[in-house]
Amino acid sequence: MTDKDYYGILGIPSSSTHEEITEAYRNITAPTADAEEAYQTLTDSEKRRQYDESYIGDFDPSDSYLVEDLETITAEKKPKTLKDRLWNIAKLLLKIGVTGLLLYYVFSKIHIDQVKTLLSESNPWWGLAAILTFFVSTIVSASRLMSFFKSIDLHIRWQFNLRLYMLGMFYNLFLPGGIGGDGYKIYLLNKSYKMPAKKVFWAILFDRLSGFWAIGFITAVLVIFLPQLKVLHITPVITWAVFLVASAVYYFVTHRFFKDYTKHFIEAHIKAVGVQSLQVLTILLVMVALHHTEKYAPYLSAFLASSMAAVIPFSVGGLGFREFIFKYVVAEMFHMNGDLAVVLSLSFYVISAIVSLLGIYYVFRMDKLDKDLPPAEKKA
Repeated sequence: MTDKDYYGILGIPSSSTHEEITEAYRNITAPTADAEEAYQTLTDSEKRRQYDESYIGDFDPSDSYLVEDLETITAEKKPKTLKDRLWNIAKLLLKIGVTGLLLYYVFSKIHIDQVKTLLSESNPWWGLAAILTFFVSTIVSASRLMSFFKSIDLHIRWQFNLRLYMLGMFYNLFLPGGIGGDGYKIYLLNKSYKMPAKKVFWAILFDRLSGFWAIGFITAVLVIFLPQLKVLHITPVITWAVFLVASAVYYFVTHRFFKDYTKHFIEAHIKAVGVQSLQVLTILLVMVALHHTEKYAPYLSAFLASSMAAVIPFSVGGLGFREFIFKYVVAEMFHMNGDLAVVLSLSFYVISAIVSLLGIYYVFRMDKLDKDLPPAEKKA
């Protein structure tokens, strides 16, 4: 393991062939010890593979990292060109634009006066209970991620994991044009614990997949209480059949091709159900705070559907997409109160923002993260 950029030392791209590496080394007039080390490593196929898996270059906070974009995280770092910076700005403006358009559409379809009435008459104590419940879900979610880290023999203190998780939530929600929380986890754990970036990437990806599975499970439960879906020929039997088949395929593929990530598979998925259940409870408490006394299942189903849509990286923290799904599913499909649906969705966003703001503390106090790092990695 090393922090040296071997490709940069030889002045070649990371895609260079064996012959190109040799030629670059021979063209160096007075090879240094670092150049010799780089040459010996990159011309040995096994050493090069290990190096490529572990080295991710210097961290650039202006990069936009997504858990799906491993190449961005592990690619060699080059000075940013004007084109690169303009592209990053364009992506940020696109996110803001999509968010704005979706919110404009949603708010053009609701009654603002009724929304104001709902908010003005809400019970703040039940709202506080919703915030606390969501915070507990965050703790369980961080614990779920630790289960996947344990599967790849990455053993970190739970305090460090929670702090890193909170910092990641802040990055994801409040810095849409900057680093992503998942990308930062990959970067820091690779640098601090010398864990190959790809291993951390897959652990985080399976953490996400466990959340999707849990959403599917709870949705299958809620379908039992949604007779409106019969018009779409969706029944509890069909829903459970699809869910069980999909779960079997998911379990088989995971154990067949990704066995290293399944050492704590059941533990992690139980926690995933706990996370989603607590978030559903958060919405229930918001509904109680708004004095809702009618059917709950349609709103909860819309919330779960919107949670899936919110991960699409084309809006600011899922804002806009969640409200659109909430409004469409509840108001159009179930013929329920669309105004309440939008208030619920925005309330959940505000609650997640309040909890995510706790992560800003570690932006300014990185020393609190450093104290949990291995001794050799702590900053002087």
